[in-house]
Parts: sequence; C-alpha cells; structure tokens
Amino acid sequence: MNIRATLEPLAGWFGSLGIPEPITHWGHPAMMGIVVFVMGGYMAYSGWKGRTATDEAVAAESKSMHAKLAPAVFLFITLGYTGGVLSLVMQDQPIFESPHFITGTIAIGLFAINGILAATKFGGENGSLRQAHALIGSAAMVLLFAHAAFGLNLGLSI
Repeated sequence: MNIRATLEPLAGWFGSLGIPEPITHWGHPAMMGIVVFVMGGYMAYSGWKGRTATDEAVAAESKSMHAKLAPAVFLFITLGYTGGVLSLVMQDQPIFESPHFITGTIAIGLFAINGILAATKFGGENGSLRQAHALIGSAAMVLLFAHAAFGLNLGLSI
C-alpha cells in the first residue's frame, strides 16, 4: 500500500480550499505545541503530583485530572500526527524519513503502552507497572521535546 498515493487526494482537497501557505507550513507545529506543551505538560505534572502529594485529597484530585487529560492528549497527538503527515504530502515532502517522524512514531507507541497499562489498572494495582507507567510517560514527554526540536529544524528546512 502506498500511503502517499492514498493521501494525495485528501491533500489535494485541502489544497483546493485556499489555505494560506503559512498555515499549511506552520499550522501543525503551532497546534501540536499547544497540545504537547500545555495539555501534555499539565498531564505529566498532574500525574507526578498525584504520585508525590502527601495530602490524600490533593493526590486523588491530581490523579483524577491526569486520568481525564491523558486520553485527550493521546487523541490529539494521534490526530496531530496524521495532520503532520498530511501536511508533508501537501508540501510534496518525504513522509517517513525525518527524525521528526521517527520520534513522533515512538512517542505515540510509548503513550499507547501507557494507555494499555492504565486500562488494565496496572495489572491489578501492581506497583512495578505503576512505576513503569510513570517512567514511560516521562520518557515520552522528554522525547517530545526532542521531537519539537526536530520539527522546528524540519519546518525551517522546507
């Protein structure tokens, strides 16, 4: 299956809408910056605050906020990923070759693993799986900082 050939009709349709070039070029990074740094940052903060707070009410509230934000962040990151690929097709650029694409793919994989861990209630409240969840999520967020740097470099090179 040729992904580019599959996406070109959709890219052509978006191109026919007369979207200004700066939006096509920089819309993905602007929107994903909000998702990753604002929503994702608060999601990570509330997750760690839930783990480290000594006040049980604060910990419970933080864990609740983390659990509410995480699915939305995952959804928006996944949608943004597809939007980024579509943006590259619209700009007639290679899709799968950049470090930006690779880091984005790995980050989505890490968030998917974390979602599975959470959905299984950490294997029946297994402390090791909870710890793995925290570390995997933190690694994904750190990776997204590198991802943003690679994306800025990509955007400036196009």
